[in-house]
Amino acid sequence: MSDLTPRPVPLDQTRQRVIDQLIEHYAVENLDDRGLEERLGRAVQATTVADLQALLADLPTAAAQAPLTAVGTDVARADYVPERQIVAAVMGGAERKGPWTPPKELVVIGVMGGAELDFREARFGAGVTEVNCFVLMGGVEIVVPPGVHVEMNGLAVMGAFVSSGSASGPAPPGAPILRIGGFAMMGGVDVQVRYPGEKSGDAKRRERLERKEARDHHRLGRGF
Repeated sequence: MSDLTPRPVPLDQTRQRVIDQLIEHYAVENLDDRGLEERLGRAVQATTVADLQALLADLPTAAAQAPLTAVGTDVARADYVPERQIVAAVMGGAERKGPWTPPKELVVIGVMGGAELDFREARFGAGVTEVNCFVLMGGVEIVVPPGVHVEMNGLAVMGAFVSSGSASGPAPPGAPILRIGGFAMMGGVDVQVRYPGEKSGDAKRRERLERKEARDHHRLGRGF
């Protein structure tokens, strides 16, 4: 077995999401003062992801509760999701990364410049998030975590819309949908799948290892 197998959600990252959700449950009166205090204390002391998830298990599913997925993608409350935003990189650079809430429609402009969108810590709105790119002699790099369903349909002239990277299994039912499109001339849009904290080189090594293990498993299944 390899030490590059998919990594679990980091404990501290899960702890913060659980604490946020407990506070939201308190806000909608699913928890009283004592219940919130007791569960926050257990969240701070928890040493496993399972212990943290248990703090939410008996609470009702509601809009205020952002569900945890296999890679920790969060769902934002509908009233927190902007309708439309623009990210522009004109003869320069622009980026969105870390904890952020993508709008329902994100327009990305790269003219002789580059934009980077990292969705690994993003809180997605429910349903479809549209990313419309206009690239002229520039580039847009988009990083998504496993567990997000990506649809890409762009037009490129002397350029490319490229999707690379892999994850174990398809996106789960109800996963966020990231729909990427637009136009690229003498430039490109590059979509990569990476686990939280994983760099581009690490992802490529993991993918080579996954392909090798799949081939080995296939050979063993055929008996040679």
